[in-house]
Amino acid sequence: MNIAIAKPCGPGRPKDLEKRAAILEAAKSLFLANGFEGTSMDAIAAAAGVSKLTVYSHFTDKETLFFAAIRARCEEQMPAALFDVVPNGPVRRQLEAIAYAFVAMVTAPEAVALNRLLASGTAMPQKLVQMFWEAGPQRVQGGFQQFLQHEVAAGQLAIDDIARAASQFFALLKGDLHARLLCGCSAPAAACDVDAHVRASVEMFLRAYGTGAARAP
Repeated sequence: MNIAIAKPCGPGRPKDLEKRAAILEAAKSLFLANGFEGTSMDAIAAAAGVSKLTVYSHFTDKETLFFAAIRARCEEQMPAALFDVVPNGPVRRQLEAIAYAFVAMVTAPEAVALNRLLASGTAMPQKLVQMFWEAGPQRVQGGFQQFLQHEVAAGQLAIDDIARAASQFFALLKGDLHARLLCGCSAPAAACDVDAHVRASVEMFLRAYGTGAARAP
């Protein structure tokens, strides 16, 4: 899906860039708090301190802004640099860094609320669900798959099906905690519990796919 995130601003127009950033920040908060249908462009404009016309001048429609907001939030919590391979760096440490960021992202209250809306099956049109998938989960999966491919090429990991292994890794990390949060029957895990869960998940992943020194603590 090709979506134009925003109309480009001409050079030397910092105020336009500031307005765009304010609009995006307002959209991230409102969409995650109230969902797509519960958020109006008027509300986003008011929260950003701009006119609705200004919102439309930067983002062509509400769907485009929704896509941009989800992608921006995902990039904040799991930036592309997180998947950069550190030459000669311990693969375990890099997997743990990715794991901590992922757990923090999917257990954030606003992320849990949005996932509940998506899981209801009636909260958003299928087109918006697909947009959410492409802006969030698919982007994370793609970045992690590239990371795994580099580590396989470096001999740190032995994986036949990269896509399946990436999916397994994130499924391990979600575990029981995420399911309980979605059901509303679990308080956020203590830091020590998250540490233990991340380490155990990475350990299991490396036992399945690690080679030689990569399995070492």
